Amino acid sequence: MGGSQVSVLDSHLAGLASALVPYRQAGRKLSRWGHDLARLLVGGGRLLVAGNGGSAAEAQHLAAELVGKLRDDRPALSAIALTAETSSLTAISNDFGYDEVFARQVRAHGRQGDILLLLSTSGCSTNLLAAAEAGAQRGLRVLGMTGPTPNPLAEVCADVLAVPSPDPQVVQELHLVSVHVLCEYVDLALPSLSASPWKAVPVGGMT
Repeated sequence: MGGSQVSVLDSHLAGLASALVPYRQAGRKLSRWGHDLARLLVGGGRLLVAGNGGSAAEAQHLAAELVGKLRDDRPALSAIALTAETSSLTAISNDFGYDEVFARQVRAHGRQGDILLLLSTSGCSTNLLAAAEAGAQRGLRVLGMTGPTPNPLAEVCADVLAVPSPDPQVVQELHLVSVHVLCEYVDLALPSLSASPWKAVPVGGMT
């Protein structure tokens, strides 16, 4: 019993370790995304984020880190996890089909220049592909976190962070690392930006 458990753990860690070396190349991308996201959010823009299953949980995790905080206190930043509002999720899926569950929310909440981040281990989820299309149509910048490329989601995103592992569990684990590192870069970028979240122009312009 004990030996088989160690074997399972060793196997899992070996898969994670093998993905870590090529994953290090994600650092520059996450730095750039973090700066772009910080600039958007202090200017009154918004992040929309979505995924299915474990990726849904990570979408909510990312939104929580931005609306709340990662480590040090700072002004709240606008991020909406499209996976979190159960009444909208069930109403949209019931009335329009599950493929529309995120796309309709993108049309409701997204504004030109906002960022839409979609998480998927496979890159094949039709509801995320529909959301990407809706985001592009409304002028959002569509980013993706996926497993290995090529995959359909990566092809329709403006930029993608692809985790080089065939194991969906490893992909999700490194997506979580990416979420934390992305938030770190957002926080690092905030002091260098001239605008302040307390003085951000509301989405839609001056009142």
